Amino acid sequence: MLIVLLLMLGFPLFVILVLCAIYNGLVKLRNQCREAWSNVDTELKRRYDLIPNLVEVVKGYAKHEREVLAEVVRLRGVALASAGSPGSQAADENQLVQGLRQLLAVAERYPDLKADRHYLELQRELANTEDRIQAARRFYNANVRDYNTRTEQVPSNLIASACNFAPEEFFEIEPVAAAAPAVCL
Repeated sequence: MLIVLLLMLGFPLFVILVLCAIYNGLVKLRNQCREAWSNVDTELKRRYDLIPNLVEVVKGYAKHEREVLAEVVRLRGVALASAGSPGSQAADENQLVQGLRQLLAVAERYPDLKADRHYLELQRELANTEDRIQAARRFYNANVRDYNTRTEQVPSNLIASACNFAPEEFFEIEPVAAAAPAVCL
């Protein structure tokens, strides 16, 4: 009789503890995604801060390239103001990447600019920042993968849907450095 009573009380308590553990695990993963997104955002802002300096250095040498310079500044403003989902921000970031690629292509046409110490420092800093953005992006996407997997697995998917744990979006952007050209043999 005592054993039956303990089982009747213990089983619901066990179920409640399991449900709480699943819920807390989902909260933890969601917060890790948010923290990882904050890291991505920090690195993107670092890039935004570099762009005006890069534009100014190029402007001094490439006076005939005003359109490219103005477009990069405009795209920086769009990307800086973007605060939507990772997918919408990725679209704005990819446009900025295309603009930066054009800016770097302009710089290639000016040998004096390519040799300028300030330009070389900015280019090195931009490459370092791009590496940091890609590392933060990979970390964020790994957290999103873990979170989304947990929200889709049984039994945590039941808790996730009941408690409105929505899937997170991956953040996919292109690097500024274009892929190496193919070598024809």
